[in-house]
Amino acid sequence: MISIIDYGAGNLANIKNAFDYLGMEASIVSKPEDVLSAEKIVLPGVGAFSPAIKRLRETGFVEILRERINDGVPLLGICLGMQLLMSGSEENGNSKGLDFIKGKVTKLTGDQKIPHMGWNTLDFERATPLNKGIETGKYAYFVHSYFCSPEDFNVVTSRTRYGESFASIIEHENIYGMQFHPEKSQQTGLQLLKNFGSI
Repeated sequence: MISIIDYGAGNLANIKNAFDYLGMEASIVSKPEDVLSAEKIVLPGVGAFSPAIKRLRETGFVEILRERINDGVPLLGICLGMQLLMSGSEENGNSKGLDFIKGKVTKLTGDQKIPHMGWNTLDFERATPLNKGIETGKYAYFVHSYFCSPEDFNVVTSRTRYGESFASIIEHENIYGMQFHPEKSQQTGLQLLKNFGSI
């Protein structure tokens, strides 16, 4: 069972539909206790960091997520959900994150249009079970103005360039993050979700 967390800040239906299409059992959960039986957890996110982490704390998910991670349950953060995994973000001042992966979230800079919106390539740093069966250079769909800067660059398994190079996939033990939207990324995104569900 894959639990998709509903804390009021995510594109839930499309993610569930993607897992349904893949034949993987997934449910949208809004109570922390519903995560106790999850074999995999997805933390989606759309919007700004500060109100999202506030809602996540208010709904009581933070401690149960930490507990399940310590139990070895795989967790996937998508878009803002990936950013919430970090220690904190500079968006709207400095906000503390979940601190599951050490590092910070910073704003994209340069002359290019922000937010970064549309298709861009995934350039894999190395082969992992998460990107199995996907060639480097495949396209994924992005919508974001901020990106993750992990302290340990070894957790970055894919980079994408938009004015500057940033982490588009991170992997640390049983914690995974995708800066893009796999549920909107056609066959590449479906393969990534399938691989996560098979870990």
